Formats: sequence, structure tokens, C-alpha cells
Amino acid sequence: MAGANCLVTNDWICGEYLRTRSQELTDATIQHVGITVVSVLLGIVVAFPLALLVRARPRLAGPVLGLTTLLYTIPSLAMFSLLLPFLGLSSALVVTGLVLYSLTILVRGVLAGLAAVPAETLEAARGMGYGPGRLLWEVELPLALPALMAGIRTATVSTIALTTVGSLVGRGGLGNLIEDALPSFFKAQVLTAAVLCVLLAVTADLLLLGLQRLLTPWTRIRAAGGWAPAGGGA
Repeated sequence: MAGANCLVTNDWICGEYLRTRSQELTDATIQHVGITVVSVLLGIVVAFPLALLVRARPRLAGPVLGLTTLLYTIPSLAMFSLLLPFLGLSSALVVTGLVLYSLTILVRGVLAGLAAVPAETLEAARGMGYGPGRLLWEVELPLALPALMAGIRTATVSTIALTTVGSLVGRGGLGNLIEDALPSFFKAQVLTAAVLCVLLAVTADLLLLGLQRLLTPWTRIRAAGGWAPAGGGA
């Protein structure tokens, strides 16, 4: 009986809320995950060529990095207001804003990873006849993966948190539940949505860490005191 009454007494922890609102929680979580995944993937697609451009033309480093940092400092309400005339009240509005916010982390992560590749490794590859494209995909990117994945992990966790601001336009996943609960201060809904956001962030970080370890087996060999390719621990 006490469990059923927790909705009436507005308890922070309420099993009845979880039971009666399970579908609502599932739908909000799925939307949250979907927006996050699409935003991070598009952010990588945009950030990678920007980082390559900066590396090829160092004089552009200041403007590009400065612009991405400036975008990150724009308040979410202002960002969505600027994008609203072009994208309307849609998921595309939220995704575009999140992509712009992720660029400062992802561009710097790609640049840091590529800069960590030892110069002697690059020279050896060129001496073996590797052209620029093959050098990038077969030598630089594999060795840069630890730093690249660190940037992606940071961007993903940040995006999971920022996705909640999409509730301003009704596309915030778990953020929608938090916003809906605030006027009446529905404690169980606020706490449950917040905890789910934290769990999503922790789960995503652990999954990406596992993927990083899978893609960079030489870092484990090196940690164990064995052989690793030059620059493998970058």
C-alpha cells in the first residue's frame, strides 16, 4: 500500500511510478539515445575533414578552433533560436545544435591524435612508398586511435548531457520528462530521468572504452611489458 501511495506523497523513490510509466520512460530513453548517436556520428563526419584542413593549412588553426570554441559557448536557447527559422521545431534542430557543440571537442581530439604519431614512423612509411591517403588510413589513424577515441568518449558524454536541453522544443528525450515534472516538482520523475541520463553516460563511456581496447590491442601488450608498434600508446 505504501508503494502505491508514493505517487500521492510525491516521494523521490517510487516503484509505482516506474511500473505505471515504464513505456513513457522507455520512449524517452530511446529518443535520447537516438539523438545522441546521430549527433555524435555527424559531429565526427564534420570534425574529421575540418581537422585535416587545419593540419594541411596551419594558418587556419586559429580561426577554425576559435570558431568551434565560440559555438560551444553559445547558450542553448540562443543556439536553437538562431537555427529555428531554418529547421523548425524538429529533431533536426536539436541534432544540428548538438553537432555544433561537439565540434570543439572532436576537432581537437582528431588533431591531438594525429599530432601524437611519431615523425620517424611517418618517415619510415613514406620510405616504403606510402602515399598521403594510404599513410593516413593505414598508419596515422590506427596509431592515433587512443587519442581519437578519448575525444569521442568526451563528446558522447557531453552530448548525452546536452541532449536534455532539446526539451525546449520537445525533442529532449529524458529532458522532456524533467521539464514536464518541474512545474509540479514531481520528484520521482525528476530523479528517475536524471538517474537514467547518468546511466546512459556511464554505459556509453564504458562501451566506447571497450571498443577502444578492442581496436588498439597493442596498448594492452605495451601495458603488460610486451612489444608495441612505435607510438602505439599515444
